[in-house]
Amino acid sequence: MSDPARVPAILQQPRRHRYLKLIALFKIGHGVLLLLLGISLLFLNARTRWMDFLSNWTATEILMEHSKAVDYLLNKLQAILAGGVLRATGFLALFYAAVLFTEGIGVYMQQRWAEWLMIFATAALIPLEVRHIWHRPSLAAVLILIVNCFIVWFLYFVLRRKPNPVATPVERELAKIT
Repeated sequence: MSDPARVPAILQQPRRHRYLKLIALFKIGHGVLLLLLGISLLFLNARTRWMDFLSNWTATEILMEHSKAVDYLLNKLQAILAGGVLRATGFLALFYAAVLFTEGIGVYMQQRWAEWLMIFATAALIPLEVRHIWHRPSLAAVLILIVNCFIVWFLYFVLRRKPNPVATPVERELAKIT
């Protein structure tokens, strides 16, 4: 990889930093969505009276009190909310959001440890995404798989570059300018 003619254009210095920042922003955005999901799941799980009111209001407004299917679905929703399934899912979403924020901010600041973390965390999810596509194929799932494969491939080649020797802050600034 020391020969500049053999390095793909996407991995050359100015473009590489743009793609790293784009990947970092993608991961931070993903983290924001998971943060919102986790908070909303914990909020709904903690509000059983609110859910009781919502189900009663739905039953009277839609006039579906006599519908066994709607009654069954509402009772199932309340059972799920009363159990710990949504709470556990909410905490898992918050944990993964924290991992995504750590990856995204670290890669945006061009930290090698964050690039390694992102490679392992993203690559670990690829088999799950393939399984998901196998059982429930969709265009969105395929696009997510392609993006995550690109991220792993790109970061692998970025990390293959030789690390810069320890330099003083002045030398690092000079390297950025040139």
